Amino acid sequence: MPSAPSKLAIVVRGGWDGHAPIEATDLFIPHLEANGYEVRIFDSPAPYADPDLMARTDLIMQCNTMATIARDELAGLRAAIANGTGMAGWHGGIADSYRNSSDYFQLIGAQFACHPGKDPATITGDGPENNYVPYTVNLLPAAADHPITRGLADFDLVTEQYWVLWDRYLDVLATTTQKVRPWDEWHREITSPAIWTRRWGKGRIFVCTPGHSLDVLAHPTVHTVIERGLLWAGR
Repeated sequence: MPSAPSKLAIVVRGGWDGHAPIEATDLFIPHLEANGYEVRIFDSPAPYADPDLMARTDLIMQCNTMATIARDELAGLRAAIANGTGMAGWHGGIADSYRNSSDYFQLIGAQFACHPGKDPATITGDGPENNYVPYTVNLLPAAADHPITRGLADFDLVTEQYWVLWDRYLDVLATTTQKVRPWDEWHREITSPAIWTRRWGKGRIFVCTPGHSLDVLAHPTVHTVIERGLLWAGR
């Protein structure tokens, strides 16, 4: 008989439906349960304001895009992570969660700015595929021996490529470079973090910017990185 879960993970999911927060997080809940986590699911950041719950939480998996966070919820989240609760997520579910809070931006260390899309002259309609471009995620030397990325290699995707605003306190494991194309306004290449970790007090934070859609989350390298990142971030 399997032993009872010894760790608690909470899943905070919601916000913009385009990131399929329910289906996306459902891809990784079995992984957490298989690694000894009891999983509780919430549809807003309200649990962050519950100090008793947060004190017992070992890991937060968040997929909550373009939502808002209240002052007491943010204070509870920051305090929990500083005290050792881990936090992990992907794409806009963690890097574009709460535009109303600069303090959340500081906690995560980077904020989605844009995802430059295709040549405007070729665009028809307003579907999400207009933002899908081919790009490479380049793993850095620091990733070679990191438990999240060990044994993995650079990989290519055709999906949204995140341009993020970030600070130097990130521990960057992989980057992606936005090229200068004839229709772009910028004049030199822009390299952004694509996979990173961050230490905050006693807690750990993990972010992977690829993850716009379920097919991207099913990509073998992306899926492996997120599974490993969840376990790395946990208390």
